[in-house]
Amino acid sequence: MSKPPATQYSIAIKVTLENVPGVLGRLAAAIGEAGGNIYAVDAFVAKGAVVDREIVVNCRDVDHQQEVVAAVRATDGITLHDWWDRTFKMHDGGKIEVLSLCPVGDMDDLSMAYTPGVARVCRAIAADETLADEYTIRKNTVAIVSDGTAVLGLGDIGPKGAMPVMEGKALLFKEFGGVDAFPICLDVSSPEEIIETVIRLAPTFGGINLEDIAAPGAFQVEEALKQTLDIPVFHDDQHGTAVVTLAAVENALRITGKAMADLSIVISGVGAAGVAIGKILLGAGATHIVGVDSRGAVYDGRDGLNTWKQWFAENTNPDRKQGSLSDVMHGADVFIGVSAPDILTRDDVGNMNDDPIVFAMANPDPEVRPELVGDIVRVMGTGRSDYPNQINNVLAFPGIFRGALDARATDITEGMKLAAATAIAESVSDDDLTETNIMPSVFDPSVSIAVAAAVAAAALADGVCRTG
Repeated sequence: MSKPPATQYSIAIKVTLENVPGVLGRLAAAIGEAGGNIYAVDAFVAKGAVVDREIVVNCRDVDHQQEVVAAVRATDGITLHDWWDRTFKMHDGGKIEVLSLCPVGDMDDLSMAYTPGVARVCRAIAADETLADEYTIRKNTVAIVSDGTAVLGLGDIGPKGAMPVMEGKALLFKEFGGVDAFPICLDVSSPEEIIETVIRLAPTFGGINLEDIAAPGAFQVEEALKQTLDIPVFHDDQHGTAVVTLAAVENALRITGKAMADLSIVISGVGAAGVAIGKILLGAGATHIVGVDSRGAVYDGRDGLNTWKQWFAENTNPDRKQGSLSDVMHGADVFIGVSAPDILTRDDVGNMNDDPIVFAMANPDPEVRPELVGDIVRVMGTGRSDYPNQINNVLAFPGIFRGALDARATDITEGMKLAAATAIAESVSDDDLTETNIMPSVFDPSVSIAVAAAVAAAALADGVCRTG
């Protein structure tokens, strides 16, 4: 099935058209015949005999971009001046910068912001280190730490390759949570080196967001840092994904009328995200979960399980089901995919119980395309923004850290994660809840506010706040 044109492959085309009837129509037809989708006309300047235009066209992939450009170049009456990939243009020079919070316009400002006045603040913090949480960037700054070993669907692309994702994460922290975050991409060769480096960096930050670190090292890193540091440590690939997945399940149950305890749930992918999803669903009352990895169903007694998969095996699959993904899909109520593209078939979905719930969240390509099973599922969700019901971590992590920082939490507990999931789910009112609208918009500012408040309250209830 051919991919539809999408914004991530959009191009901007700068052209001059002869200002006579039919030229614009020929251009639009040429783009359409090449399979491009005209998304916007950004500029229009008439100059007598010619017209200058800047046109945005969505394409399928990089090769398709070239096909569209060639079609434009070959159109009679059109002069192509320039074109560019809009995604790469957005990333030009990076996506974040450091801004000053106070003016330095004269010697008085300088004497307070820097020497000699700054020495007073330094001495105060040296005498009482808790003051660093009030008088330095620690109050509102999170480190986004990655080694680039498990980036999105790209795999091990290294720390420099991971930078655009971490910059994007920092952008989202600020936009949706008001949290200052900075990418820290580490050139390391082991989880132990990540742990040691982050411990040494920790005095600068109020929280640590771990990102795109391959399992099982990701589990080891998070566990060690949570034990060592007195600031929140949160592996978003695990827990952010788990929080938004639970919110999606809760709202799908509001539609189907099913109960969490009665569900038969299949999780495809038992890495960092899959284990965390299993754990949070168990905490929310699920009792029948089967995880499937590349070797089939995970069960207690299967050979070759690492420490974290062994925990998963001991706490799920009570009937010790074995076999392939297709084998365990029979009679399932919910499918949750955090694995690989196109591994779930229409027949697999057809073998599920009535009112099946399918969350195919592999990025950028889901485990099954909504077009393939949309007519036989009750609720369908993906990780993509170009389909309904995007199950996106951005609904979780900005508000979670906002609440944790506001509460001066020393940890992010299971109670805080459950509270975040409930806040996200409840952000969709009964009037707005439908099969194609189970998740709130990532652009709704009230969501992160609600999540932050719920997380801060849960931190207080769980007794992990520095101050009451």
